[in-house]
Amino acid sequence: MGVRVPLSAHYNPSILITSLLGSDRDWGFLLLVTLNFIPLEITLDKHAANEASIKIRLTEADYQPKVDSKLKEYARKATIKGFRPGKAPVSIVKNLYGTPVLIEEINQLLSSSLNEYIKEQPFKVLGDPLPMTETVGDLDWKKQKEFEFSYKIGFVDQVEVDLESGLDAKVYTLEVTEKEVNDALANIKRQYGKMTNPEVSEENDFLYGDLKSADGSFEKTLSLPLSKIDKDSLQQFVGVEKSSIITFTPSEAIKEDLSEVLDLPEDEAKHISGEYTFTVQNINRTEEAELNQELFDKVFGPNQVTTEEAFIAKIKEILAENYNKELKVFSDEALKKSLIKKTSIDLPEEFLKEWLIRANSEKFSEADVEKEFPMYVQQLTWSLISNTIAEENNIKAEHSDVIEKTREMIREQLGTSGMGAHMEDNMDMFVNNYLQANEGQNYMQMMTAVQNDKILAFVKEKVSPQEEVITVERFNELLEN
Repeated sequence: MGVRVPLSAHYNPSILITSLLGSDRDWGFLLLVTLNFIPLEITLDKHAANEASIKIRLTEADYQPKVDSKLKEYARKATIKGFRPGKAPVSIVKNLYGTPVLIEEINQLLSSSLNEYIKEQPFKVLGDPLPMTETVGDLDWKKQKEFEFSYKIGFVDQVEVDLESGLDAKVYTLEVTEKEVNDALANIKRQYGKMTNPEVSEENDFLYGDLKSADGSFEKTLSLPLSKIDKDSLQQFVGVEKSSIITFTPSEAIKEDLSEVLDLPEDEAKHISGEYTFTVQNINRTEEAELNQELFDKVFGPNQVTTEEAFIAKIKEILAENYNKELKVFSDEALKKSLIKKTSIDLPEEFLKEWLIRANSEKFSEADVEKEFPMYVQQLTWSLISNTIAEENNIKAEHSDVIEKTREMIREQLGTSGMGAHMEDNMDMFVNNYLQANEGQNYMQMMTAVQNDKILAFVKEKVSPQEEVITVERFNELLEN
C-alpha cells in the first residue's frame, strides 16, 4: 500500500487541526514539530493495553509572553496603511495579527511538548498521534484564555525477541542439474539463432496467417506459435505449406492462455469458441546457433570463454548464482515469518487502521486499507522485531555499507545489460546519482536493506537454521506453497 511504518525511534508527529476563528477569515493550520520544549500540563490515560489518550492543557501564562513578543516584532516591521513603516500602534497590530500569532505560538507549544513527552515514554508509539477534533471548532480564539487539546495514540510496550530457543526455519541452496543447463543452452541457441522461412512446417515453428471464425464475425492476422498447440491438435499444423487452410477449435487446441496466444484482451478471448480457419501466409523458423566462438563472444563478450566445456560451465555458474539469489530472498522471508510467528506483539489494530485512513485519505480508500492491512501488520511487526534486535545488539547500517551495496546493485544491473566492463570507471557517479535521487528516498531504502541484511545475518548466526540443498522442482513447490 506504500504507507510508512514510523516508530518512536524516529518519531515525527504531524497533527492537523482545522479551526474556525470566529473572525472575518477562517484559518487552517498545521501543527509542526519545533525544538523548543516548555513543560505544560500533560496527562496520559491508558484506556487499553495498546491505546491511550494524551491531554495537553494550556494557560495564558504558557503562551502569552511569546505572543506579546512576536506582536512587538511585527509592529517594528509592519507596513500598515495610515502609518509610517514600523510606527503602527501595537493595539492595531494585535487586532490584525493577534489571532494567527496566537495560533502559531500554540502550534509550537503543542507540537514540541507532545513530541518531547512521547520521546520520554517507555513504550513505542506507532503511527502519529490523532487529534480528537470534536471540540476544536468551538474554540473562541479571541476570548478564550485556556485551551485543552486531546490526542489518541497507539503503542506497544517492550518487544521481547527470543533467539535462544531456535526457530522453525530453513536456509536453502540450490543445486543446478543437467536438465536446467540443457534447457538454458537450448534457449541460448534459439535466442541467437537465424530466422528462416521453410516451405513446410515443423514442431516449434511459428505460422503467420489469418484467423477467421466460421460465421465471419472475427478476423485477425497473427503469428501462431506451434509450441502452444495441444499435442492432440498439433498434427494439423505440422507438415503444412504456405496458403494451407487449417480448420480447428482454438479454445480446445491452444493449451495455454488463449488471450496471450491470440493477443486479445481477456474479455474478448473468453468469447472465442467453435470452429475457426487459419490461412497460412508464411512459416517462420529459428535455426539454432552453433556452439562456436562466435556464439561464445555474443553471449559473454570477446574471448571470455573459448571452449564448449567452459561455455557450459559458465552457464551453470550463472544459473546457480541467479537461482541462489532468489533462494536467499525466499529463505530470508521465511526467516522473518518464523520470527514474526514466534514473537507475540499486541498491536493497536483499530487505531492503526484509523491512522492509515487519515494519513492516506487522498491515495487510498477505507476498503483499500482494509484489504492491505494484514500485509501492513506483517511489515510493522517485522520493523518492531528488527529494531529491537538492532538496538539490543548494537547493529547499525554504516554509510560505507550503503555505498558498497549500491555498487553491487549497479554492477549487477550493468553486467546484465553487458555494459559492466565499460562503466566501472564511472561507478562513483552512478552511485551518487542513484542515492541522491528521489529526494533521498533511495538512500533510506538502501540503508534499510543494509540494516535488514545485517540483522538477518545476526539471526542466522544465533539460531543456526537447518540448511537444505534443493532442486529447481523443489524450489518451485516451495514458491507455490
